[in-house]
Amino acid sequence: MDTVTLTHATSLSRIGYALADGTRTRILLALREGPAQPGALAEQLGVSKQVMSNQLACLRGCDLVKARAKGRSAWYELADPQIASTLGLLLKLAVAVDPACCTPGGCTCR
Repeated sequence: MDTVTLTHATSLSRIGYALADGTRTRILLALREGPAQPGALAEQLGVSKQVMSNQLACLRGCDLVKARAKGRSAWYELADPQIASTLGLLLKLAVAVDPACCTPGGCTCR
């Protein structure tokens, strides 16, 4: 990509907005492992179903996750496989910027 346009900047800002909230970031990191139902995600992350619903709606609006119906259930997944690999790179960057976030006692940057 040679020329960065206003559209590129706007898209990047949406991604930054999504990652600016710890719960949304944790949802994205959890979905790297594969599709999940909102209730299971809420339990895994220790948030209410209402919080999960609101955060998933935001992530859908940012085009980072998509929902698909499976019977009477909704399953959420990352909208694009590149999101998972990019999150992995961002985790590596977090460790490079703040090596203390990941110590032998556990990783606190997730």
